[in-house]
Amino acid sequence: MCISTMKERRTLKRYFEDQIVRVKGYGERWIHVGILASLLKWIVIGGLVGIFTGTASALFLTSLDWATNARNSHTWLLWLLPVGGAVVSYLYLKFGKDSSKGNNLILEEIHQNKGKIPLRMAPLVLLGTLVTHLFGGSAGREGTAVQMGGSLSEWIGSVLKLQPLDRKIFLMCGISSGFGSVFGTPLAGTVFGLEVLVIGLVRYEALIPCFIASFVGDKVTSSWGIRHLHYHIGAVPDFSVLLLMKVVFASILFGLAGLLFSELTHRLKALFTKIFKNPIIKSFCGGFVIIGMVYVFGTRDYLGLGIPLIQQSFSETVAPITFLLKIIFTSVTLGAGFQGGEVTPLFAIGSTLGSALAHYLHLPASFLAAIGFIAVFSGATNTPMACFVMGIELFGAEGALYMFIGCIISYLFSGHTGIYTAQRIGISKSRAVHIGENATLGSLHSKK
Repeated sequence: MCISTMKERRTLKRYFEDQIVRVKGYGERWIHVGILASLLKWIVIGGLVGIFTGTASALFLTSLDWATNARNSHTWLLWLLPVGGAVVSYLYLKFGKDSSKGNNLILEEIHQNKGKIPLRMAPLVLLGTLVTHLFGGSAGREGTAVQMGGSLSEWIGSVLKLQPLDRKIFLMCGISSGFGSVFGTPLAGTVFGLEVLVIGLVRYEALIPCFIASFVGDKVTSSWGIRHLHYHIGAVPDFSVLLLMKVVFASILFGLAGLLFSELTHRLKALFTKIFKNPIIKSFCGGFVIIGMVYVFGTRDYLGLGIPLIQQSFSETVAPITFLLKIIFTSVTLGAGFQGGEVTPLFAIGSTLGSALAHYLHLPASFLAAIGFIAVFSGATNTPMACFVMGIELFGAEGALYMFIGCIISYLFSGHTGIYTAQRIGISKSRAVHIGENATLGSLHSKK
């Protein structure tokens, strides 16, 4: 019986292999047969990534809300931040292996296709981010969603035994699905997965797979009852040359803010690592540094995601120092080795900076906060198209012209810096600056 079953399986496998070869033959003769076969393939595979990642994002967002509410209700939890950071660093040191590289590990694997993204990355980053937010670190959530998406897509790909090129596309699907599902922006998630790999270049062969994964991931997350926050850009001022000049000026500052955040975070990571060779001690001491800052500045407003800061910036002008303090709190948190993303704090940095500038530029606070929301993100991640699309999804198309200006100007003025050191530089942002082939932001940073 067992031998017969094995023969039947071999026969069935051989049959499917023959059918695949036959379809490929048709595809070589008639292009639309190949296109249709590829579309059906990625609808199924991309849909699988979306289902798993969307479910993981729903679990993560629900848990994150619990952690945030618990921290706000029990202020004494802040004193456990050093211990929580030390425990998470121990888990990464003991079990994480390359998982500590975070998003950069996924980008490296897409570029080099040499190693493997461990499935353990998903539970580790989920636990680590929840600990960061429960005890009071300042961090985001996109990194967690992208890493869960990447590790889950790697696991699915290993089960399906995908080819190397398909594996790259699969990992890009994980990035898109994780990003789109955690923010409720499936189109921005699609473009982000295509754009984040190489500065100045877009991988269009993954366009349909990334869209399917991001779209399905967003719908699955919503089906679990997750509701995303929405902000309103308000009335968009009538066009004028003066308004255009004000937006360009503000966008330059948004780009410089993105540059400041990226550079400060990288330098603090290097400084903490230099002072504390042991990552457990590094996070433990870093936790006390954050506690000290809370009492020095006399506020807890800069802990966590920073969503209250974003909401405030859309309703009124905020103090000019607000964005700077959020940069410092987040850079110290990430520099000390705590887990979490950067994007939501970047939203808070951009919106508060925009709100503060609105007072001096005589513009509506919500209008400039919306532009800053996406523009600082654009400068820090070098993904202007994804950020522009996100702006349309979040704020509507009425202010599209100014959001586009904000994203591209910020992207240029952030220079060759960014929060993802594994990003390759495909095209230099200036002809005056020569960039070597296959150079990454990390390799440029190491030469400084």
